[in-house]
Amino acid sequence: MTLLMYQVLKTVTEQGSFRKAAELLGLTPSAISHAVASLEGELGFPVLNRSKSGVTLTDYGERLLPYVNAVLNSNESLQQKVAQFNGLEQGTVKLGCFSSTCTNWIPDILHSFHKLYPGIVIEVLQGTYDDVVYWIKNGVVDMGFLSASSAGDLSIVPLYKDPLLCVMPQNMERHGDGEYIGIDEMKTYPFVAQRESTDADIQNFLKGSALDVHAKYHVVDDLAMVSMVAHGFGICIMPEMVMKDIPYEVKCYPIKPEAYRIVGLATQNSEFMAPAVSTMYQYIIEHYKQKDEVDV
Repeated sequence: MTLLMYQVLKTVTEQGSFRKAAELLGLTPSAISHAVASLEGELGFPVLNRSKSGVTLTDYGERLLPYVNAVLNSNESLQQKVAQFNGLEQGTVKLGCFSSTCTNWIPDILHSFHKLYPGIVIEVLQGTYDDVVYWIKNGVVDMGFLSASSAGDLSIVPLYKDPLLCVMPQNMERHGDGEYIGIDEMKTYPFVAQRESTDADIQNFLKGSALDVHAKYHVVDDLAMVSMVAHGFGICIMPEMVMKDIPYEVKCYPIKPEAYRIVGLATQNSEFMAPAVSTMYQYIIEHYKQKDEVDV
């Protein structure tokens, strides 16, 4: 088995198509097909399902993919280390992120990091918390932004304390007063809620505050939820970072007692990184960690 076979399998899996993988790798579709067939012949079992709708991994392929990624990542580390010995800062870093870090942090990171290290290529994948965890554990990305509550057994460096806010329609009359809103007051309003499988931080807050939300409206997307609030269907809980991107006219109140999520940078193993990955990892921690101590 060769590195090319591994790269072909990875690319075909990501693209879901032999033709698209061939275009990306600069090969012919027949060469891609031959590489996959040769790999499966050496392994002794199929790794891809072929159908009219596309190409997917078999169960064996799913279990094999993390090891394929590990081999390719090790080769990337080797190439980066050789470049480092030659006085060059180069390589590729794959970074996972969720929506609000993608809109608030990623553009600045890409611009500022590139000015210092123009030879390092950054690839960004955006998804949910669960997506980022999966990508890190399976070697799809080198590191990723997560909330501390979603990182599980991954190593995570806390960077930012992101307050949770109570979001209300612009014209809704409050049942209390002051610049803060308390738990007891929130219990008096109808809610627009996120589905149970979405934002873990908000779900944890609701459970920890004994806010037994009975909502008629259950959504997944942050923008959709705030839109429902803006149109008067209830209130919701949102991280402050999310609300920086929202175009709707709503009122936001800090919660009392204080509630927040911790946003951090997570890796599978922070002690074993390719040079370019380590460079970016340290850069993000140095430039994005709050000056005040942030604890998980």
